[in-house]
Amino acid sequence: MLDDPFKSGQLLLPDTQPEAVAAAGEGLSLAASILVAVSVLLFLLALRSFLNVLPYLSDSILRARGSAALENSVRVSRDRNLVAAVFLVPAILLIYRYRLFDIAWFDTLTPDMRIAAVAGVFLVFLFVRFLLYRWFRPRRRYDDYQMAYRAGYTFFILLMILALLTVGVCYVLHLSDLTVKTILLVETGVMYLLYLFRRGQILSMSCNSLTTFLYLCALELLPTALLVVPAVIL
Repeated sequence: MLDDPFKSGQLLLPDTQPEAVAAAGEGLSLAASILVAVSVLLFLLALRSFLNVLPYLSDSILRARGSAALENSVRVSRDRNLVAAVFLVPAILLIYRYRLFDIAWFDTLTPDMRIAAVAGVFLVFLFVRFLLYRWFRPRRRYDDYQMAYRAGYTFFILLMILALLTVGVCYVLHLSDLTVKTILLVETGVMYLLYLFRRGQILSMSCNSLTTFLYLCALELLPTALLVVPAVIL
């Protein structure tokens, strides 16, 4: 008799996944599929530029003067900028696919809207970096200052090459998305620290230690904090 009240009840929660979550698990959305095709096409069109700049990339890792050698060649510098722009689309796709930048309210969005939100946040981050770069532009020794800023393009290309190779290997090994995400975040962190070190070296060619540190804080650490802190808190 005492068990009777517990033999029946009503399920108030939905027994199916929310639309946005269910769609996210079905594979790439329409927008993501289109962006994949666009990124492949753009890379093929920029393949010659990529091969032209490739020898200079390793030199930029090994020494600060490698960035100077790259910037001193107008053609190579132009090709580097083009390749960096082409890699923007794969970067957005990786951030979207493996949730490298994830805010709770992203889960309420449809897959197409989520990729638009990721692209928006990424582009705003780049715009903030550019504004700070223009704002703190020095009156003297502008060449070193510009070279330090453009080194970000070089290290972005290096990061994307490493990330895409990592995703390919992880796919072959059938690793989980969480594992791939962890590896990509570690690689991003290491490459970012190496970039900060190289940028500091370039700035130190014309700035003292204190000025170099202040430039790094204002031009790199501040916009990065504006990007990372909301992702951690929200």
